[in-house]
Amino acid sequence: MIKKLAAEFIGTMTLVLFGCGAAVLAGFGVVGQEGIAWAFGLAVVAMAYGLGGVSGAHINPAVSLGVWAAGRMRTVEMTGYWIAQCLGAVVGAGILLMIASGSPDFVLSENGLGQNGYGVRLPSGQGSPADYSLIACAIFEIVAGFIFVTVVLGATQKGSEFGGLAIGLTLAAIHIVGIQVTGVSVNPARSLGPAVWVLGDALSQLWLFIAAPMAGALLAGWAFRAKLLTSDDAP
Repeated sequence: MIKKLAAEFIGTMTLVLFGCGAAVLAGFGVVGQEGIAWAFGLAVVAMAYGLGGVSGAHINPAVSLGVWAAGRMRTVEMTGYWIAQCLGAVVGAGILLMIASGSPDFVLSENGLGQNGYGVRLPSGQGSPADYSLIACAIFEIVAGFIFVTVVLGATQKGSEFGGLAIGLTLAAIHIVGIQVTGVSVNPARSLGPAVWVLGDALSQLWLFIAAPMAGALLAGWAFRAKLLTSDDAP
């Protein structure tokens, strides 16, 4: 179990550092929206193949919840994964903050750490990147969370050697579509990490990026447990 928790900690830390780091250190002026999307997706691919054999490389509390809801994980194990993932995300965001602070142009209250948001963009930079409403952001996060966890559960149910690639590509596609909506969470730990350091409005809006991805994950897990999304010959 210690090995699994260590893998989840390192994997989530890496995801936040690389994904949010692409937004903060490179940003739209250098790599653009597609570059940020690929940073998140490729980080997942790397962790899936690097750590998947140890813990399954969930690196996302919503994924662990979906796996649990599908009947593939014990409650105590899921709880341990959640703790490791959240701690990893906070550490990853903290490392990013230390790196970004080395630039004289970086101001945390203005530049942020790639945190997620909804509603009209505030002077602090918090909110939806394109001013999408709370309802629109909630719908996106629930649906995207459902799709992402569905792919995770489907790509891993038969142990496909290309499962990690499919999962990473799905996350990249979700980011390409949704960065302008919420900055894309589909991962409560990924949202928690930056919010803990940015505080203020980022922390007050965090609830949506915990509740919505988790709701989507529960729906996906239930669909697999009910065998609505499994082939007839699946175990």
